[in-house]
Amino acid sequence: MKKQMAIIGSLVLAACLARAEAKIGYVDMQKAIQSTAAGKKAKTELETEFNKKKKDLEKKEADLKKMGEDLERKKSVLSEEVLSKKQAEFQEEMMKYRDTVGKSQVEIQKKEHDLTAPILDKMKKVIEKVAKDKGYSLVLENSQMVLFATSDSDLTDDVIKAYEKEK
Repeated sequence: MKKQMAIIGSLVLAACLARAEAKIGYVDMQKAIQSTAAGKKAKTELETEFNKKKKDLEKKEADLKKMGEDLERKKSVLSEEVLSKKQAEFQEEMMKYRDTVGKSQVEIQKKEHDLTAPILDKMKKVIEKVAKDKGYSLVLENSQMVLFATSDSDLTDDVIKAYEKEK
């Protein structure tokens, strides 16, 4: 998929360069989003949510560790039947913990998407406006595909300023 995107990007770039008046710029989307007031608010909200979940998971992990240590200590004095039952309970709790970790990761990713999607939508409209106003025929995201660009091609700061002006 990345290879196809690179090929498509190269073809688009070649087509644009074929036109003498082509002006190409780029935007560091991560920097742009994180530099806006909305992006900072979303980041703070996400960090708060993440830290809350992390604290809960750390408590569950500590409880599991204690349970495992208790089981290990009592192992020699428990009957085989009781030991087997306790080990099964411990394994069940471990599985619940793993499920909880997985669900927490999914919830954090969903929350991140929910918080950043409206910012990204607005950012794309602002980028289009800035590009048109400045006469750019192509704007790329400054990702691994941009190997070199002059500083005057960087529209990131202009986009941040324009984003903050939009209400």
